[in-house]
Amino acid sequence: MGDPVRAEGARVYFKKFEPIVLYGVAVPEGRRLARELHASVKDAWEVADAIRFCDLCVRRPHMELKWIGFFVLGRFAKDFPRSLLGTVKRWVSAGLCNNWALVDALAPTLVTPLLERYPDLVPVLTGWAASANLWVRRTAVVPFVPLARKGRQLDAAYGVVLSLVDDREDLIHKACGWLLREAGKTDMARLERFLLAHGPRIPRTTLRYAIERMPAARRARLLRVTRPQARR
Repeated sequence: MGDPVRAEGARVYFKKFEPIVLYGVAVPEGRRLARELHASVKDAWEVADAIRFCDLCVRRPHMELKWIGFFVLGRFAKDFPRSLLGTVKRWVSAGLCNNWALVDALAPTLVTPLLERYPDLVPVLTGWAASANLWVRRTAVVPFVPLARKGRQLDAAYGVVLSLVDDREDLIHKACGWLLREAGKTDMARLERFLLAHGPRIPRTTLRYAIERMPAARRARLLRVTRPQARR
């Protein structure tokens, strides 16, 4: 299924410090394979088996194999145990999900369903924003994207963004901007109030991502009125 040309071309989307090992399999093809694998085991496996399978996959170097593990395990979401959140953190902390694409596949597939099943885990996840590990911090943000898009967990979404306004990593700035943009889809007035209140502290990359779907005149105004007087 791999395509060496696709694999080489994909490298341009990652930063130099992100180790990338690829077969060159397109994501839709990976999802199709995951569906086939799930269909072959769903009557025999329990969620614990799927977690063990995902653990095997995530320990392999190729990104597509890690994805397959996430996608197969994600099909057991209705039975996720709360302990899976700790397992996810161990994977990320150990460097097994060490680029933005892996975090962005893992987070909505595994962590978002956990938050829906166990809402009391929300403050545990937002606490990850204080981690020294870049990928743990990004995992504190991205699971809220699908929820914010539906107008859910907005307090937590805005809270985690605010806790990361002083983060110096561009990949955190982009994740926070993405989350704010999605939050604005269901409550644009709240997003604008947040940006006006905290705009001078918010990294400009975050701000630009957050407002990119707004009308041009409103974008220009927000960029102007939130401009910091002096950057660090």
